[in-house]
Amino acid sequence: MKSVLLLLCFSFQLAFTQQAVKHEVYFDTDKYDIPETEHSRLLLFLSQIENLDIEKISIYGFCDDRGSDSYNLLLSQQRADQIKSVFSNNEIDESLITNVDGKGEILVNIIREDDLNKIRGLNRKVEIIVEPFNPPRPKDVKKPKKPTTEDLLKGELKEGDKIQLENILFRTGYSYLTKDSKNVLDTIAKILADRKDVYFTIEGHVCCTHGERDAMDRKTKKRNLSVARAKYVYDYLAKKGVSRFRMKFVGNRRKFPLGGEPELDRRVEILVTKIYKD
Repeated sequence: MKSVLLLLCFSFQLAFTQQAVKHEVYFDTDKYDIPETEHSRLLLFLSQIENLDIEKISIYGFCDDRGSDSYNLLLSQQRADQIKSVFSNNEIDESLITNVDGKGEILVNIIREDDLNKIRGLNRKVEIIVEPFNPPRPKDVKKPKKPTTEDLLKGELKEGDKIQLENILFRTGYSYLTKDSKNVLDTIAKILADRKDVYFTIEGHVCCTHGERDAMDRKTKKRNLSVARAKYVYDYLAKKGVSRFRMKFVGNRRKFPLGGEPELDRRVEILVTKIYKD
């Protein structure tokens, strides 16, 4: 029985990763600002899709049957644009968004007069369709082994060296680490605590925003996610025994994208600023 349940769970997960995932966001009458409860639902949806290998995202805005055609087209487009901005602010790669269209009004088919307001409320919406690759893309072939972050930090360092903290993974849109990442950071902290000759700046980065803007921290709702990530690492290292006077932290927003997969830009790096020799 247990094996059957495991098989069913696996089948469900496989289906979820291969089929289109949909979400709807509902709006107040004549408004395109996202209501607070709908915004919370949207953030939850983003957390659910963040591990999908997404091929494309479509965003379609709609209105109810009231208002002129031109008014409804404009309003539905504004609603779709609002949703797109939330995706961008929360580190969803904009190149994946292939459609952001206002479709105008949805006509109602009145069955009972009492249902009219409810039907109109359901028509004031944006529909989001997330399509993963189907069939799934093969995983990347393992590349030749290169020096780890730990190897680099233990080796010979000089001023200006920049070291990416590999396997330090943040949840999309947040400034806190996964559990496994904390274990990696513990090892890095021990090395840096022992290497009292090294002074450095912790640099935080984000992905997927417009230009060089910072991303939104979902927890605080502030547009300072790169700074928040750098400060998180700074505070963590300090708690593990690394002297604060040897460290600084800074947020680099999206000024230095690596040009690869978006998750590679959700990163923290250490810039060596000074080496004190005995």
